[in-house]
Amino acid sequence: MTSLQDLPLRTNLQGLTPYGAPQLHVPVALNVNENTHPVPEAVARDILASLAEALRSVNRYPDREFTDLRVALAGYLGAGLSAENIWAANGSNEVLQQVLQAFGGPGRSLLGFAPTYSMYSILASGTDTTWIPGVRDADYELSPATVVSEISRTNPDVIFLCSPNNPTGTPLSLETIAAAYDATDGIVVVDEAYAEFAPVGTPSALTLLPGRERLLVSRTMSKAFAFAGVRVGYLAADPAVTDALRLVRLPYHLSALTQAAANAALAHSTEMLAMVDDIRGQRDRLVVELARLGYAPHRSWSNFVLFGGVANPQRTFEALLAEGILIRDVGIPGHLRVSAGTEQETSQFLDALARVGRTDVAGKTESVRAE
Repeated sequence: MTSLQDLPLRTNLQGLTPYGAPQLHVPVALNVNENTHPVPEAVARDILASLAEALRSVNRYPDREFTDLRVALAGYLGAGLSAENIWAANGSNEVLQQVLQAFGGPGRSLLGFAPTYSMYSILASGTDTTWIPGVRDADYELSPATVVSEISRTNPDVIFLCSPNNPTGTPLSLETIAAAYDATDGIVVVDEAYAEFAPVGTPSALTLLPGRERLLVSRTMSKAFAFAGVRVGYLAADPAVTDALRLVRLPYHLSALTQAAANAALAHSTEMLAMVDDIRGQRDRLVVELARLGYAPHRSWSNFVLFGGVANPQRTFEALLAEGILIRDVGIPGHLRVSAGTEQETSQFLDALARVGRTDVAGKTESVRAE
């Protein structure tokens, strides 16, 4: 049987493995930062009605410019944006891929700050863009000085800043973003996939867009909108950037059904986002309880928590899986990551972790139980 290694792959793809988290059927899945709350029933009914209407004309191609969706996204974001500032695609991964198709490629480089979202390096490989893993400060923070130093050292064509960072949950200051922009003549992308989970009143990188034509702010409907299965990502930028992305997008890349579902959801943004406060509460609860159980959770502005103090991540992962709890080993030594679920899911995870116990460096299991 022919294997992947037998095919004439491009040189820069040889030896790589596809992206993918475990897809297992378990009672509590908290491994891929999904919003585990279902779409509200009343909103689901309106989305279904919009899909039914869209089905009546699927014999025709969809609006290539997804005009209504761009208007709706601009209205949701505010910040003085119009439809001309908005671009959308099938998930934020496709948005970022199109950015690299337009501004990366052979002979060009992408700087990210590891550890960060693992798809960045995969998207770089897929577009034949050189991936440069920059360094972070202590506790996975990122200061203006460190960003400027890494940009000066590597001179990248494109910079990806994840805010808050995945998989660490680390927030990113506007000062750091502005410093990165001023230090380069290239494209700066701020990936705000988890922006809605930041503390209330936290300013977005969207506020930095005026006068910065090389700054792009990426978002997704997968997380806060509980729309992971629909696949809608988008960005806000100078209209010249959206023109550049038109050069590389496939014709009619957003289906009529995708557009209809997203438009209906955005019309109910208040109801769709009502669950965000609950998710923030469960995230903060995880930070407190993980510390009480003897672990070292990192501060998080996202819908997940990275926690250290795990002597044997694989063993702990497998022990939790045996309890019906799926979390994520992200490859950071001594760490695991868990998504904030519903109150019940969070309780099940914490109870299971307490039952499993904590294994210290010497391999001795210490039972850690809730008082």
